[in-house]
Parts: sequence; C-alpha cells; structure tokens
Amino acid sequence: MLRQVSRRLAIGVGVVFVVVTLTFVLINLAPGDPARLWIGPGAGAAELEAARVALGLDRPLPVRYAAWLWSFVRGDWGISLTQQRPVMRVIADALPHTLLLSITSLLVTYLAGVALGAFQAMRRRSALDTGLTVGSLVVYGMPAYWLAIMLVLVFSYGAARWGWPAWLRLPAMGVTALDAEFLTPGQRVVDRLRHLALPLATLGAIGAAGTARFVRGAVLDVRSLDFVRSARARGLSPRRVETRHVLRNALLPIITLLGLSLPALVSGTVFVEVIFAWPGMGRVMVSAVAARDYPVVTATTAIFALLVVAGNLLADLLYAAADPRLRRTDG
Repeated sequence: MLRQVSRRLAIGVGVVFVVVTLTFVLINLAPGDPARLWIGPGAGAAELEAARVALGLDRPLPVRYAAWLWSFVRGDWGISLTQQRPVMRVIADALPHTLLLSITSLLVTYLAGVALGAFQAMRRRSALDTGLTVGSLVVYGMPAYWLAIMLVLVFSYGAARWGWPAWLRLPAMGVTALDAEFLTPGQRVVDRLRHLALPLATLGAIGAAGTARFVRGAVLDVRSLDFVRSARARGLSPRRVETRHVLRNALLPIITLLGLSLPALVSGTVFVEVIFAWPGMGRVMVSAVAARDYPVVTATTAIFALLVVAGNLLADLLYAAADPRLRRTDG
C-alpha cells in the first residue's frame, strides 16, 4: 500500500509540474505586454524598458522559467502585478472561500446524490423513478453558468420584484453583506449562509443529479449479482441485504466517481465564482488572466492542480479502505 501511495504521489508531482510549465509558457507567449499594464499607458519608452527589466521580461523565456520555478519551490511566489501584494497573500485571502464553496458543494453532491440514486434504485421502473430520472437528466445537462444566472434572476431580482418573503430573497453576489461588521455573531452566520446558498445550489444541484444517475446504475448492477441473491436466499432481512451487501459493494464505483468529479468541480467553481462575485481562487485567476498578471496566474494554476491531485489521491486511499483486496503490503 505504501508503495502505491508513493507512486501516486510521484505521478501527482509530475502532473503538477507539467500543468504549471504549460501555463507559464502559454501566458508568457500570449499577446500583450504586462509591463505596459503595470506602469500604465502613459509611460514613455525608457520607463517601459525599466519596467521590463524590473519584471525580468528582458531575459529569455527558459531563463525566466527556471528562475520562477526555483523561487516558487522555495515559497517565493512573487508580487502581484495588479494588486502590488505578495502572491502568497492574495492566495491566502482567496483560498478559504474556494475551499468553503468546494467542500460544501461536494458534501451536497454526494449526500443528496447517493440518497437520491439509492432511492430510485429501490423504486425502479415506478412513475416516481421515471420522473426523478427525467428531472436529474435535465438538471445535469444544464451549464453551470446558465443555472447560476437563472437562480439569480429568480431568487434575487425576481423575489424582490414579486414580493416574496425576506428569507427567500437571496443575495446575488459576495460573501457577506455590506453591514456585516455591525451584525451579531449569529446574524453573521445566517448572512454567510444566505450568500452561500445560490453558489452552493448551482454546483450541488448539477453534481447531485449526475451522482444520482451513477449511483442508481451501480446499485442495480450489484443487486443482480449472485452473492446478493444468495443473501436473500439465506433469509436475511431486506434492510440487511441492502445496507450490508448492496450499498457497501456499490460504494466502490462511487469512490471512483469522487476522484473523477474533482476536476469538473474545480472548473465549475471558476465560473460560479465569477458570476456570483465570490472572492475565491477562480475569480482571482480570471482577473489575473485578463490583466496578464503572470505570478498570480501561475500560482493559482499550481494550487488548482495540487487540489485535483490531492483529491484523486484521497479517492485512491478511500478505494483501498473500502476494498480489502487492494490493501497489499510492500514486498
């Protein structure tokens, strides 16, 4: 098991290296001059050249990449060209918001998706199963950005226009209200949950719909196996058969789905953060790309790649924990 984890870690490090290398090369080859953006459009030729020297843009691309990689590994991620702050500080401010949105949406996705998929499998070929199947397919086929805009139109602008109750009028952007510093601790928690509701609903609804379809199929596949029929023939209660035999064995492909869903969750978070003005890593990265802020773009890309690799490694560990056959000792 230890050898497998070590091999996965080595592969993960290689993946992160390739991702940050491609990002660094592509962002540096893109048209535009970050030095011009840094000092402003009114600067003269001498000031522009001085800015290029200060940013290291006068050196060849391989030399710049080697210097950046060495500094990045040592924890020196540079200074943001647009915010004039250390990149480490920029990411430290944005990362907690992204983790909050990602972790909560992941919980909603799998708690709701597994429950709905298992329920559909128990009601197979019923009218309720058919209705839930159609509904989940419709939701799963919606682009995240479109669903986010529709939720804003209904629960923010529409709720205020139609005179809905105050608790249904959800904020359309940001993480806190403008007067959050004057609220009591309890009111701040409620305010944060209200701001989280629409982004979470966007990611959670699409994720849960896809997970439910996968879980339903996995449960039905396990139910048709011989050992499940044998358990029923031995007189075990239906509840015990479902929980100890069907759901436990259907868990293995669900864990695989967890690892595969993390890249999609990361990319979906980027669009949702931009639409809801959620001050997380995705919004920071999009703004940095538009402003040609090299240090922020490369650092945020590396963090996203690390999160995806870590999520896949966690899925592998959970898979081994769920299936004792995979727990092999090094030898």
